[in-house]
Amino acid sequence: MNRPVAGVAAGPRTVGRTAGTDAFIHRGHLPATDMRVRDWQDILEDVVESDADPGGWRAAGGDRASGIGEDLYFGHPSVGVFQVKTYARNPFEVQGVGAEVARKIDDDLDPLFPEEPGDGGMFGVQQPMEDESAAKDAATELEEVVQAHADAPTTPDALFEDVMDTLDSPAYGPMEYDQYGRPDRVEDLADTFEEAEQLLDSELDDLIDENVDRGFQ
Repeated sequence: MNRPVAGVAAGPRTVGRTAGTDAFIHRGHLPATDMRVRDWQDILEDVVESDADPGGWRAAGGDRASGIGEDLYFGHPSVGVFQVKTYARNPFEVQGVGAEVARKIDDDLDPLFPEEPGDGGMFGVQQPMEDESAAKDAATELEEVVQAHADAPTTPDALFEDVMDTLDSPAYGPMEYDQYGRPDRVEDLADTFEEAEQLLDSELDDLIDENVDRGFQ
């Protein structure tokens, strides 16, 4: 089965753990009983299948507060907030876990996500092409988009949005991201969803330990 990717690919693992009774309630957005920790690619599939406005997504990401790997938050006003934690098992495989932590972005959560690309730029989720013919058609359309922007005044953000539209991306938008550090936004989101942060940290550490133990067998 082809799965959506946001710059990296993941290996198979599904986690079905559910949060405790009082966990993950942010001003009543998400009942604790609905919280499930799953493979991070399953979270991306939720994003892809949401049928929300593709350009309405926003994201923030950076290093984990402790341990190897990264934290990523994806948010959409009408869909909610998703958190994933990933790490590179090897140069060709990324694994991780994630969960939905809120069912909408309210006035309290809205300032925690970037409104404009800023220093972090933009992110996009890409789906695999159906076949070679579809790939050729997309390549031709992309050439036309690039040429149109070369012939007229434009901005990098406008070009990116047109490229995402051409590729029929199901989710894209501004992202604050630091591959060498931890932006304040990520820290603020982690504080806001503190119990989710703790559970996902524990699950990712278990996953890393399992892979290390398997490597010595």
